[in-house]
Amino acid sequence: MAKTVKIGTRGSKLALYQANRTKTALEHQFPQYTFQLEIIRTKGDKILDKALSKIGDKGLFTKEIEQALLDKTIDLAVHSMKDLPSIFPDGLQLSAVLERGEPRDALVSTGKRTLSELTEKDIIATSSVRRRAQLLKINPRFQIVDIRGNVDTRINKWKSGYCTATIMAAAGLERLGLEENITEKMDPAQFLPAPAQGIIAIESREKDDFINGLLSQINHSESWIRGKAEYTFLETIQGGCQIPIACYSEVNHGQLTIHGMVLSPDGKQSLADQITCRLTENDAVEAARQLAHSFLQRGALQIIAAIG
Repeated sequence: MAKTVKIGTRGSKLALYQANRTKTALEHQFPQYTFQLEIIRTKGDKILDKALSKIGDKGLFTKEIEQALLDKTIDLAVHSMKDLPSIFPDGLQLSAVLERGEPRDALVSTGKRTLSELTEKDIIATSSVRRRAQLLKINPRFQIVDIRGNVDTRINKWKSGYCTATIMAAAGLERLGLEENITEKMDPAQFLPAPAQGIIAIESREKDDFINGLLSQINHSESWIRGKAEYTFLETIQGGCQIPIACYSEVNHGQLTIHGMVLSPDGKQSLADQITCRLTENDAVEAARQLAHSFLQRGALQIIAAIG
């Protein structure tokens, strides 16, 4: 009998798109095996009436799926990498990533107005403390409200008048064919995205040599290096959903430049810097650590402590 590999995923349209992208990549490489999706509901899918920062950490969208991995009811799990905790549960690991999609945030606004055209009269919706802090850094008088739900739900709330603008990951809108709603993609020089935004991540058990062997064949090396660098910055600063922290890396002529930022929730305090290194995993991880330590030396912990 042909081996069946079970892929764990959340049930939203975007999660299913990402899981199917992974399934297709594996089927292309290994047509002799059967790959099957298993939908798992997470805490973050069940609680939709509270801001993410008020109901827990990044494990909101991963814990139930990771438990299924540990219980061996699934063989691998597909996530948005930006939703993953920076530290994995014992026995689990990040095993592969697909080629990175659009990493930037996107503004969706009534009248197709750009961010520079929005005023304090606008109502801007986001549940991200990072986006909120960066918006308030740009204009402390912006009116910002929470918004929850999947991509379709948030677009429909905007269309129904809940807000005049909202900011989302551009990759999600593009992957669902909703890019016509994008007013502008935010320039990372002005608005840094979340660490690893736009990367589809695949998690598995550490000692599952068979599955990890399969995943090694679909891993995209440049996206892997960029994701590892950005998450190393996040982990070193001890960042989570409740901390406004941003990180983005870009590749130029065989070198990697890592941009980082830590903010207070009101945007009044911020640290920003960058570092450049060779495009290798070891160099990228070490450079990200150096960048994070420079932030800590300059008072990032004081900004973080003020949040609690």
